[in-house]
Amino acid sequence: MLVRTPAARTSVVLTAALLTAVLATGCGQDDDPSVATPSAAPTSAAPPSAATTAAVSPTPAATTSTPAVDREITVKIAKRRIDPPTGRVTVGKGELVRITVTSDVSDELHVHGYDLGARLPAGAPGSVEFRADKTGLFEVETHETELVLFQLVVR
Repeated sequence: MLVRTPAARTSVVLTAALLTAVLATGCGQDDDPSVATPSAAPTSAAPPSAATTAAVSPTPAATTSTPAVDREITVKIAKRRIDPPTGRVTVGKGELVRITVTSDVSDELHVHGYDLGARLPAGAPGSVEFRADKTGLFEVETHETELVLFQLVVR
């Protein structure tokens, strides 16, 4: 395409710059929690009993080596289906959160904004554990299959 007028050239250059900026803002860039809008209707990815079970340790050795988490979030992926289905999970600022994902294919777990990741070997769980010290809305996804598992809301 040949652009002859200066106004048309400027329009093409601005469009190309905008497209480049949109394509560059992907998984490799941290989310900015200051512009995120938390959900008004929180949902839970794990039943309350799972968080209670995770906090109770059957052996004293596990209690001393692994601190009890405030929130355990468990996700399973099979044939590109996410269980529980994609939604929002709300946690309180300062809570210790553990996200455990089991996938039927090898992949990588990524928590945006916290820039955390874990390998997901096929059929074996992978976990990340962190203190939710940033408020906002953060996507939790897989890299290879590009599945959004849920949105983490920290209030």
